[in-house]
Amino acid sequence: QVQLVESGGGLVQAGGSLRLSCAASGRTFSNYHMGWFRQAPGKEREFVAAISWSGSNTYYADSVKGRFTISRDNALNTGYLQMNSLKPEDTAVYYCAAALKLVVLTTTRRGFDYWGQGTQVTVSS
Repeated sequence: QVQLVESGGGLVQAGGSLRLSCAASGRTFSNYHMGWFRQAPGKEREFVAAISWSGSNTYYADSVKGRFTISRDNALNTGYLQMNSLKPEDTAVYYCAAALKLVVLTTTRRGFDYWGQGTQVTVSS
């Protein structure tokens, strides 16, 4: 199975930017769709963005559309989430997730089988 490790989280002021990375190992990265989810304290884990195995299709939550960009580099076995114009409400633990490309890419947690350990993003006002 694929293993996922997120990095790039940290503390940033409102209006700032961060780029999260998701390094995949153990299996061919291009065999998987990839998604980003986040979980704030006391809240459910929610969908942020997803990208198909080839990179040809992307999906975003309304709350991040126009500010966040998901991308991937299959040659480097790495996915990315570029986050611009960050807001305090973006504060959460961000998780990378993967799903085999044989299934239809979804925006739900149940659609992803493999998860990273998460990276903290904190946006100060």
